[in-house]
Amino acid sequence: MLKIVDLSKRYEDNNLALDHLYLEIESGQIFALLGANGAGKSTTINLICGFIPPSSGDVEIEGISLKKEPLKIKSKLAYLSENVMLYDNFTGFQNLQFFANIGGNKLTKNELETILRDIGLQEEFIHKNISKYSKGMRQKIGIAIALVKNAPVFLLDEPFSGLDPKAAHDFQLLLYKLRDEGKTIFMSTHDIFRAKEMADVVGIMKDGRLVMTKTKDELEYEDLSKIYLDYMEGRETKIEEDDQEVQ
Repeated sequence: MLKIVDLSKRYEDNNLALDHLYLEIESGQIFALLGANGAGKSTTINLICGFIPPSSGDVEIEGISLKKEPLKIKSKLAYLSENVMLYDNFTGFQNLQFFANIGGNKLTKNELETILRDIGLQEEFIHKNISKYSKGMRQKIGIAIALVKNAPVFLLDEPFSGLDPKAAHDFQLLLYKLRDEGKTIFMSTHDIFRAKEMADVVGIMKDGRLVMTKTKDELEYEDLSKIYLDYMEGRETKIEEDDQEVQ
């Protein structure tokens, strides 16, 4: 489980980027966080990863506190940025081998190649330089590196940005596989359609606050695009009144 407790971030210019976030994501769940640029999505991920210090609050994974044991909790996290940073003068195999070695995982050639096949990398690209890879292939190498780390929680920042339809579909299937294996997946995205299709829980963030969370079942017959736009355009009071009438 990923548990976020009263997490806030206020910068020196008094900008409140994240405002008292409470959130729990279970093992085997995909959580999709929607929001406009500047809403606080990336700040949330950076705080969870420990890249920046919080102004208040804490993050827990499997009961381990980021505040108390920052190094230990980082071993429980796998982070995939929008643009995966890899060594272009290495092959996909060499990139995976390098990151596995620095993580203390001495895997055989066959084990590494098996991981790359399992995440859907074409056979002919396993030993080609990363410079020849599409963005979708680079994303797959990023997931392979995360798998070698064997972390229970995956943090994905705009994972579908720039992917063509086939690459996005393949990546979506890969995330389903990780979820079915019990991984917790937290992803920030602008892709409303994919959020509704994929996520077990969808959240909407605005001005650093989590203004809505709904489960897949709750969203089944709702127009998520309309809900999102209503929140972005300040019509959330009407949404809350409608929800109360339904209850």
